[in-house]
Amino acid sequence: MAFTLMIFASCSNFLNLQPENQINDQSFYKSVNDFEAAIVGPYANLQDVYNSSYLYLTELTTDNTNVTLQSPGISELECDEMRFTATNGYISSIWSSSYNSISRSNNIITRLETAQINEQAKSQYKGEALFLRAYNYFNLVRLFGALPIVEKEFRSPNEVASYDMTRKPESEAYALIVKDLVSAGDLLANVSGIGKGRASTGAAKALLGKVYLTQKQYDKAAVELKAVIDMNKYSLVSNYKSLFSNNNDELAESIFEIKYLSGSVGEGNSFALQMVPALYGGMALFQGNQLGGGRLSPTTDMANAYEPGDLRKKISISDSIPLTGGGVYRMLYGLKFVDFLAKDVTDMDNNFTAIRYADVLLMYAEVLNETGKTTEALVYLNMIRNRAGLTSLVGLSKSDFSLAIEKERRVEFLYEGQRWFDLVRTGRAITVLNKYFTDNKLSFTVENYKLLMPIPQREMDIDPNLAQNPGY
Repeated sequence: MAFTLMIFASCSNFLNLQPENQINDQSFYKSVNDFEAAIVGPYANLQDVYNSSYLYLTELTTDNTNVTLQSPGISELECDEMRFTATNGYISSIWSSSYNSISRSNNIITRLETAQINEQAKSQYKGEALFLRAYNYFNLVRLFGALPIVEKEFRSPNEVASYDMTRKPESEAYALIVKDLVSAGDLLANVSGIGKGRASTGAAKALLGKVYLTQKQYDKAAVELKAVIDMNKYSLVSNYKSLFSNNNDELAESIFEIKYLSGSVGEGNSFALQMVPALYGGMALFQGNQLGGGRLSPTTDMANAYEPGDLRKKISISDSIPLTGGGVYRMLYGLKFVDFLAKDVTDMDNNFTAIRYADVLLMYAEVLNETGKTTEALVYLNMIRNRAGLTSLVGLSKSDFSLAIEKERRVEFLYEGQRWFDLVRTGRAITVLNKYFTDNKLSFTVENYKLLMPIPQREMDIDPNLAQNPGY
C-alpha cells in the first residue's frame, strides 16, 4: 500500500513530508506516528472537495451565483442551468474524493482495533476518523440520496468484489452518520491542542445538530446545538472580514476549518479561479495582473438581497475591477477566501471555514422557531444581524421568521456552500429557484427529480448494479 505522508504544521496548516516508498501495511499502523501520518489522508481529501467541486454544486446551482467565464465548460453550464448529466466532472469529483476520505477513515478505524498504542491516542484517532466518515457521508446523502455504505477496510480485490455495493436507503446512511458523530463527540471530549483543522467534540455536536435539523428532528437538533452554545468555547468575531481573509486560522468563530497552505505543492487554495472574473487584457486585481476564472460570480439578485447598511455586502461582493490602464470595469465578483496579495491565484493560504458558530446560532434559531419558540429564536437571529450592523427584528410570526432566516442565511453564508442544502432542506428549492429563473427570463427549471444529483456514469460503468437516480 502506497501512501503520501503528510502531517500538520502546528495547528494551522498542512505540510508535505517526503513520500515514502511503498509502505508495507504489515509494518505500518503500529505507532502513534503512523496513525498521525495516516489521519492526514482523509483531511486532505476534504481539501480536494472544497477546491474542486463543492461550491459548484452548492452555490452555482442556486440564485447566488452564475458563470461569467467567456468560455465555460460543460460541467459548469450544467450546474448553472440545472441540467445535470451523469458525466458532470464536479459530480464525479465530489463522489470520488468523498469516498476516498471514507476509505481512508475506514482503514484507520479498523487498524486501531489491534493497534498497540496508548488509549488516549487511540480514542483521538478513532474519534477523528468517525467524524470524517460521517462528514463525507452527510455531504453525499444530501446530494445523491441512497448510497453504497462501507464501514470496513478492504485488504484484497476479492473483498471488494464480494462486498454489497448496492445503494442503501437514506435512512441507513443517516443512522450511520448519527452513530459516528455521537461516538466521535464522546471520544474527542478530552482531546485538546490539535487545532480547528481537525475534528473536535464541538465540531461533532455542531454537525450532528445539522444532521438532525436536515431530518426535521427539531428536538434532537436543539439539544446538540444548545450543547455547543453552552460549551462557551466559540463566539462571533467582531470583524466579519477576518473570517475569510488570509491568516484566518483558529478564530473564535471557527469550529471546523479546511486548512490550506501556499508554497507547498497541492496544498494551496484556488478559490480565486472560482470567485474572481477573468477580464482578458487589463485586470489589475492581483500581482502580475493575474486572472481569475469567473465561474462563481454573484448574481444581481444576490447583490440585491442585502439590506441597506449590511456590512457583509462589501466584504462578500465587489462591483468594481481596477484596470491596468486606469479606471474600473463594473462587474460583480466574490471576495471571500481570496488573498488579493497572492503571488499565485492557484496557491493561496486562506482556510475554508466549513463549520462556524454563526451557523450554530442560526440553526438553533430555526429549531426554536419550528418548535413554537419564535420569540426566543429572535434572540439568536438578531445576534447575527447586529454583528452585520442591522437592527433587530421583532414580533415575527412563525412563517415570517422562516422567511427571515432563509434570507439571513443567504447573505451570511454566500460562498460557503449552504444555499443549495438550505433550500432543499426547507422544501423551498423548486419555488425559489424557478421564480428566480422566471424573473430573469431564463429557460431553466428545477423539477423534483433534480433535488438529487445523478450518480456518476463512471461509477455505474464500474458497477452495473449501482442504480441511477430517477430522471437521469
